[in-house]
Amino acid sequence: MEKINSINLFKAFFKIGLILLGGGYVIVPVIEDILIKKRNWLNSDELINFYCVAQCLPGIVAINTSVLTGYKLYKLKGALIAVFGLCLSPFVSIIIIAKCISYIIKIPFIESIFWGVDVAVIVLIYLALRDIWQKSMTDKFCYIWFFIILFLSFSKINPAILIFISLVLGFSIQKIKENRL
Repeated sequence: MEKINSINLFKAFFKIGLILLGGGYVIVPVIEDILIKKRNWLNSDELINFYCVAQCLPGIVAINTSVLTGYKLYKLKGALIAVFGLCLSPFVSIIIIAKCISYIIKIPFIESIFWGVDVAVIVLIYLALRDIWQKSMTDKFCYIWFFIILFLSFSKINPAILIFISLVLGFSIQKIKENRL
């Protein structure tokens, strides 16, 4: 049995982060192999209990499982180390991939591919907007409100405020309609 300390805990969860692909369900066999079979830090019942609790908590199952496991092994410090170790390798991988992509997209052939993709995305956005327009614009008031919001959007008003006002207005109109019935 390997001694549980900060460095060993970090290395174990860093390795789990490197191997972990495919979502929350994959973490059980990976942790089982690394923490139960190789290091004997947990038993299978503890891992399954942690996994079940992790599924009930909001957030990413793999991170929740790591927090619970790290806490059991090394208290609060262990929970923090486990999450850091688990997240570090995917974070570094994303940085490396992003750096590579920044070079790749400067290749003229790739630039032309993205030009074509950009045009296709504009068409897809138009089609989605057309469907939303047909389902949302149901009466004259909708058109009036649309043009008011469109006009206000050219001002310096925060879009979140416009959305909030629209939300309140829509709720109020619905309540008025319900009271008429």
